[in-house]
Amino acid sequence: MIVRVARRWACLILGGALLMPFMMAGVIVAGVAGGDLQSDLLLPVQFGVFVAVLPVVAVFGLFLPVRALEVNAAQGLLGARVPTPARQARRTWAERRRTSAWFTLHLAIGGLVSGFTLAIIPFTVWTLALPFRGDAMFGFTITPGPAALTWSLGGVGMLVALVFVVAGAGALLARAATALLGPTPAERLASAEEHARTLAERNRLARELHDSVGHALSVVTLQATAAGRLLDLHAEDAAEAAGTEGAEGESPGDERLGSARTAVEAIEQVARAALEDLDHVLGVLRESAAGTAPQPTLADLDELVRGSGARVRAEVGDVRGVPAVVSREAYRLLQEALTNAIKHGQGPVRLAAAVRDEALTLEVGNVSAARAGHGGGRGLDGMRERVRLLRGDMRAGPQGGEWQVSITLPLRSSP
Repeated sequence: MIVRVARRWACLILGGALLMPFMMAGVIVAGVAGGDLQSDLLLPVQFGVFVAVLPVVAVFGLFLPVRALEVNAAQGLLGARVPTPARQARRTWAERRRTSAWFTLHLAIGGLVSGFTLAIIPFTVWTLALPFRGDAMFGFTITPGPAALTWSLGGVGMLVALVFVVAGAGALLARAATALLGPTPAERLASAEEHARTLAERNRLARELHDSVGHALSVVTLQATAAGRLLDLHAEDAAEAAGTEGAEGESPGDERLGSARTAVEAIEQVARAALEDLDHVLGVLRESAAGTAPQPTLADLDELVRGSGARVRAEVGDVRGVPAVVSREAYRLLQEALTNAIKHGQGPVRLAAAVRDEALTLEVGNVSAARAGHGGGRGLDGMRERVRLLRGDMRAGPQGGEWQVSITLPLRSSP
């Protein structure tokens, strides 16, 4: 508890330190405007200047690259859980506004706490010395002795109150850090889209290895097995013929048959070992693609809709009977279609999922996307690949006044 409060205190002091250049500039401007600097630069923080510089801080927060610094401070000093957003090619205005809000809040609270710290800690030390040396302050003459203990208790009380203020302000900033410094809805969608592309690439590589190398090794294994059986049959026929003729001992033909059988058995063993290695590699690829966390399914659509940050009209029927494989792939398809609709459109998105006639139907569309003109690209190509592997059907294009993606996936695979 003490260590956590100390770290949060350090974060608030950091905010006060970052505020100091703005305060110094504000004091100078106020002094120049008033025509008399005098000793203003040495005075404690002036509330009027403090309030006046906060809008300037907010403007600087829009353009200065302070997000990484503030995320590190929030995680390391405040103990806030701030998910690291995916790096974007360009900063969005939504991210700039959120970062500016946090930057201004951090410097404002940090400036106040820093001012209180600079005032209360020396005051407390001074009051603790009063019972021994006495002094005069605020028009009072304080004599040494037990009567001065009241001042000491007051100083200690103010210090305790400051500790509670620091703890509360740190907790407030920790909660605000998660909301303001975490990924924006657009960043979460971009991260999910990138993750989906990575999964699709790994699965594509696994499918290609299985379809090409796996097929070739299977053929080699089967052919080697068949050749070994033919050699055995030929050896039996040769043995019967030799018995009929009364031949004794091994002939050169028997030696050749033995060598051929050894070679065929070696080919079969090597091919089977290669198949086992291939199965292991495919398993690693699929585990890497799946990750350690359970893969989302149609049961997680509500979380997907909430996390999108967009206006989504979800119409989801009873999908509890959908097989797990189909449910996982359907979730990824809806995630990609929803991402496309949000990126290329501006209106509310309609998302529907239902089971009809032993098939799962998925629909995602919005009106403005038809005018924006979806470019298709890798997103739709990846979706078509997923649908093709599930022996489903997919249509994407203008329909009924909106851009719509319609997918039908059979619930049971057919040969």
